[in-house]
Amino acid sequence: MSVGTSSAPGGRDVRRPPASRQGDPAGLGIEPDELPDGLVVADENGHVICFNAAAERITAVAATDVLGQPLDKALPLEDLEGRRWWQLTDPYGGLAIRVRQPERNLLLPGGREVLVSARYVRGEPTGPVRRVVVSLRDTEARRRTERSHAELIATVAHELRSPLTSVKGFTATLLAKWERFTDDQKRLMLETVDADADRVTRLIAELLDISRIDSGRLEVRRQPVDIGAAVGRHIQAYVAAGLTADRFLLRLEQPLPALWADPDKIDQVLSNLIENAVRHGEGTVTIDITPAASPREGEDAGTSVTVSDEGTGIPEESMNRVFTRFWRGSKRGGTGLGLYIVKGIVEAHGGTITVGRAPDGGAEFRFTLPVAAPAYLA
Repeated sequence: MSVGTSSAPGGRDVRRPPASRQGDPAGLGIEPDELPDGLVVADENGHVICFNAAAERITAVAATDVLGQPLDKALPLEDLEGRRWWQLTDPYGGLAIRVRQPERNLLLPGGREVLVSARYVRGEPTGPVRRVVVSLRDTEARRRTERSHAELIATVAHELRSPLTSVKGFTATLLAKWERFTDDQKRLMLETVDADADRVTRLIAELLDISRIDSGRLEVRRQPVDIGAAVGRHIQAYVAAGLTADRFLLRLEQPLPALWADPDKIDQVLSNLIENAVRHGEGTVTIDITPAASPREGEDAGTSVTVSDEGTGIPEESMNRVFTRFWRGSKRGGTGLGLYIVKGIVEAHGGTITVGRAPDGGAEFRFTLPVAAPAYLA
């Protein structure tokens, strides 16, 4: 790797130290300006000898203005209580066994937050500090995560409030005026309470699923699954609820490979995709089940399920956001978490899911699962 030079105040050249080649047997060096995080390096005298492009971007200060300057002046950081950070930590003094400062939120001039960590480089374990290497990170990614969590909490609170208000209102009314209602009125109110309780239960189940997906702890208990029969049960439920049978078209291509999957979670995927097609699509809801190449390497076969409708479909510019949290489309209700969970379940099975435009113009969701028999049968 070449060593960059920059002109410091006073006209002298300040060399940027080369990055370590450790773990780089091919000899491919990395220039400081190629690093994604801000890098600031001070020498044994506390003067800045490296200030890379990312550090310039994060601090809005040019490298030429700070190279050769004392570290505390080049990078005037304060903690959240207003204390000067370099005076507080004293990197060149203090305990000789210190080797680092863990990452924490600090403030740049003007109050902008930045994530800062530092490493103290010594020539020998308890010798004097030869270099102070500072890493800077923008807080925008963390802020996006915090906003996402806040939005999730707000969505959950809103979705819980409505059914719980209904449950509380009907139960309080029944308890206070039981004798005044007819049996039909009592049944109607109790059926409403039951439906709202189911809604709360589903929302809590969604939250648990999201937690498991985000932490990588979504468990898949594989059993033999008759995917055609599973789709048939969902269609029968809609017909029993009042939809006409000709609203649905189920097409199976035989022979299908034996499918091992978690039946409850596959039912959850099918329920979400078919419900979306019924509620937000138009015309016939077509479900195609076909054998397919496995989405995972090393396996010969898989099963694909395609759910499509004849509605207006999903706008092209929205297709890359369909499987993100809270995506609802222009006229969609609900929490906007269903398709995010669907994608997590399919991927937990080692499968893939895509969205596109159906031949008749509506939305088309297609997921493919590998055969994936349990290990004890392999």
